[in-house]
Amino acid sequence: MFDIFTSPDAWVALLTLTFLEIVLGIDNIVFISITANKLPKHQQKKATNLGLLLAMVQRIILLFLVSYLVGLKEAFYHVESSWVSFGVSGQAIILFAGGLFLLYKSTSEIHEKIDLPNHEENKDQKKINSLSKAIVQIIVIDFIFSIDSILTAVGMTNGIGSKPQDALILMIIAVIISIVIMMIFANKIREFIHEHPSMQLLALSFLILIGFMLITEAAHLSETVVFKQEIGAIPKGYLYFAIAFSLLVEFLNLKMKKNSSLTAKEKDLDKEIKS
Repeated sequence: MFDIFTSPDAWVALLTLTFLEIVLGIDNIVFISITANKLPKHQQKKATNLGLLLAMVQRIILLFLVSYLVGLKEAFYHVESSWVSFGVSGQAIILFAGGLFLLYKSTSEIHEKIDLPNHEENKDQKKINSLSKAIVQIIVIDFIFSIDSILTAVGMTNGIGSKPQDALILMIIAVIISIVIMMIFANKIREFIHEHPSMQLLALSFLILIGFMLITEAAHLSETVVFKQEIGAIPKGYLYFAIAFSLLVEFLNLKMKKNSSLTAKEKDLDKEIKS
């Protein structure tokens, strides 16, 4: 059963796939963190860990249903007109709906934080018994992100191993390892996002970008042509570079604010000593 691990290619594929699963899971962690932070404090850690466990279960189930998942790529309905044409497929519908959900969720959260500054103070009653609602939202978005993750895994392990189940074993192990690693750091990331309001807005902006990317990817899978221009998928490398660069700038900004605060405290202390 585990003869595949005698091959160096299998180990390289496992390490690469695990790393890729973690990278693709970052946006999932961000969404889970924002959703969990809306819960009462004693439920936040539970929601985060449960959300990641559900992500792992969903991805393993999807791996066993991968042939059906790949089949969803085939268009079952076509639209043709003088200015637009596209084919409707199961994958495209799922990605499009997921993108719209992320856009709605992110913009509504930003609206609450910016335009309704006192909204958080009146949330205590709404937070009660809201764990189930948060878990439902996490399950929905987990499913959207799981499809992208599983399709990537299938593409990377294609042709590895002499038996059909060899690639499946590799993918399941990579998913389990990546989820365990994410669970170790997820709550620290959630707490960091909660403690820094600017990071919350930045994370929500990332989700808007990811939502837009899912919509364009759905259009690409549907082979959408608008005014004779085909819509292409946004390369994920560009998106993750933009996110990494934004995070670097924000970390530098937080460091500068911290240094300024320490300097101000030192000046106040000097004044007290002199007086």
